[in-house]
Amino acid sequence: MIILGIESSCDDTSVALLDVSKDKHTILAQKTASQIEVHKTYGGVVPEIAGRKHAEAIIPIVEDVLHNQPKPEYIAVTSGPGLITGLLVGVEVAKTLSYLWDIPLLSINHIEGHVYSPFLEENHTDLVFPALCLIASGGHTEYILMKDHGDYTKLGGTRDDAVGECFDKVAKLLHLDYPGGPKIAALAEHGNSSAIPFPRPMIRSKDYDMSFSGLKTAALYWLRDNTFEDANITLEDFCASFQQAIIAVLLKKTENILSEHTIKTLLLGGGVSANTQLQTQLSHMLEKRDQPIQFRFPKKTYCMDNAAMIALAGYHHAAHNDTTPWNEIVANPNWRIAQI
Repeated sequence: MIILGIESSCDDTSVALLDVSKDKHTILAQKTASQIEVHKTYGGVVPEIAGRKHAEAIIPIVEDVLHNQPKPEYIAVTSGPGLITGLLVGVEVAKTLSYLWDIPLLSINHIEGHVYSPFLEENHTDLVFPALCLIASGGHTEYILMKDHGDYTKLGGTRDDAVGECFDKVAKLLHLDYPGGPKIAALAEHGNSSAIPFPRPMIRSKDYDMSFSGLKTAALYWLRDNTFEDANITLEDFCASFQQAIIAVLLKKTENILSEHTIKTLLLGGGVSANTQLQTQLSHMLEKRDQPIQFRFPKKTYCMDNAAMIALAGYHHAAHNDTTPWNEIVANPNWRIAQI
């Protein structure tokens, strides 16, 4: 099954062509155009600019990916959630190609793409249910219970800022270039994570929800009221302490869910899944449990938004003939993969 994937929900214009079967998949071609250099000037993604850049890039990328490749049998496109300016570009291109080529269209939730991202270039039949999906990115932080392909229940999520957003906004306070999350993580590798007692918001709440806006404010106030020199604290110490506050909350919430639900696999996806300390501490936590739980996270290449994960997610929709007519697909910036 040849599937063309299209992803344009934020600031990456990505197209991929996958050959997928029940037993394996091969990435035939893929290309992603990043807008980081454009948005770096503004310290974050500007939706209007993102939309224009998607419109400029997407057709040449589609042509490059399809050059000397077999014709797709399906088109899988991210139709939400995300920035409406970007989603519209991807959806309109997918609609047009579906109509011109007379091939089925698959409407894919962006979060579902991240769910399958750990299996890119791996055996995608290895997923053992029930699975707990922790999606941690710049726009999303949520826990999803996955009982089968397409069977999702949201267990909890952030009530305000996503973890990636929190990383990036605090990085901006530190005058680090956008995207700041990876830069904080790199500095944290050389710091003392106990140097500053940053709060762990909602860590003791009995639900699975989280809040990170207060942590961002705590970082702002510390920088307002202190200097690194006077406090005898380094920039690396600050970053390590801030990062650990986030990881501590995610660890505790994950541990609570694993204690209260039968889980066979823990999936970590989204841009923040590239954080090596988060990967390591989750792995150590799982190793201490009596019952073995498989832990999967993406290769670094696939932690960020990409079309290959959208195409792989699309396979499971195509296998159940879950297609959408080209004239009925809608870009939905608020599309939720599941309700609590």
